[in-house]
Amino acid sequence: MSSTKLNLIKVVLFVCAIVVSVLAQTAKPPEPPQQPLPFSHKLHVAQGLKCQGCHTSPDPGWQMTFPATAKCMSCHEETAADKPAIKQLAKFHQNKEAVPWVRVYQNPDWVWFSHRAHLEAGAKCDRCHGAVSEREALWKEKPITMESCMACHRETNASNACNYCHDVH
Repeated sequence: MSSTKLNLIKVVLFVCAIVVSVLAQTAKPPEPPQQPLPFSHKLHVAQGLKCQGCHTSPDPGWQMTFPATAKCMSCHEETAADKPAIKQLAKFHQNKEAVPWVRVYQNPDWVWFSHRAHLEAGAKCDRCHGAVSEREALWKEKPITMESCMACHRETNASNACNYCHDVH
């Protein structure tokens, strides 16, 4: 292959890399999953609510929960009670049904993950979940891959031993 063709190929590959980089930075976020009720974290955080005020971590602390309808209705008995979404929320509450929220993040079964352990170590929710407090709707904003977890563990001097996350606890 001539050096001219080789140089042209290098230029084309370089340009392609730039285009891919620009597209990756300007790409629109993925569509949020369709939820049974509209919910704005942005609005609720602006009212002074904190993540753990609604999302608790019952024993053994592996998952954060979705709030019970009673928690929501403690404000929405009066606040915005005439809105269709709040009327639907009230129906779930009256029927003693949980709102069937669609989980945005889900760890594989073989990964042991404790929200409680991470929160006690000082991790903030937005580290894994993104800028939730700025979102009207949530989507899987950050990867929860082994590499992203290991990178965080390296940055925070947490163990990256295999059995730290892949052992039955």
